[in-house]
Amino acid sequence: MNGLVRRGPAGGVWDPFRELEEMRKRMATLWERPLELLETPSERLELAEWRPLADITEDDKEYLVKLELPGMKREEVKVSMESGVLTISGERKLEKEEKGKKYHRVERAYGSFSRSFVIPDDVVADKIDAQFKEGVLQVHLPKGEHAKPKTIEVKG
Repeated sequence: MNGLVRRGPAGGVWDPFRELEEMRKRMATLWERPLELLETPSERLELAEWRPLADITEDDKEYLVKLELPGMKREEVKVSMESGVLTISGERKLEKEEKGKKYHRVERAYGSFSRSFVIPDDVVADKIDAQFKEGVLQVHLPKGEHAKPKTIEVKG
């Protein structure tokens, strides 16, 4: 039984995976070209949306939220807590372009960001503490006394 075989333009057997690989290679070489070859005078260099990375850990005393905020200052970050939601926001500004300096590649993201996290009920809101050191924001969310494990003696 002869199956149907799709033929390519040159008469060979069509291989969609080979075509995808060729397209991937072409796209890879396109992105490696200098920016002036890609830009037209009306195009702007678009920046990626920024969403700082976060780690959240827990131990028996507290929850700890860590956000990577490289290149930012403490004054540029706002931490707030409302209705059981911790919100961390700020803006990382693009360095001013200097005269005579052209950017050929900008991979670091800039702009405003906002991250929100639902906080468990056992957090003591008025004891939340935030520290900023070496580009990392640490927000300590202490647990209340009722959240700590308690062993109950069984009497008999």
